[in-house]
Amino acid sequence: MTDPNSGTDVLERVFEVIRDRRGDDAETSNTARLFAKGRAKIAQKVGEEATEAIVAALAETPERLAAESADLLYHLMVLWAEVGITPDEVWAELGRREGLPSGRQADAETETS
Repeated sequence: MTDPNSGTDVLERVFEVIRDRRGDDAETSNTARLFAKGRAKIAQKVGEEATEAIVAALAETPERLAAESADLLYHLMVLWAEVGITPDEVWAELGRREGLPSGRQADAETETS
């Protein structure tokens, strides 16, 4: 039996909740509040959470890094929803890169930046 809290299953469910909350009241939903602040603020939050994950990786416990990673993924998915892409599009891009030799993967990353 597959764990319902593993891998892409949980990410897909969280993404659906994020999209569903887009139109909610910003007074009662943190996700709706982020959407109301706009793309620049959401992107800023992704950067802040990435920095917190780096700090946790360098100076804190693995559990703290896991918590910060969850925050980063959540904010990244809010940004995806804001921009109009889905996790499936990200998974497809990862799949496209999966078979590339490491040097070619770096080229693919440069092309998409």
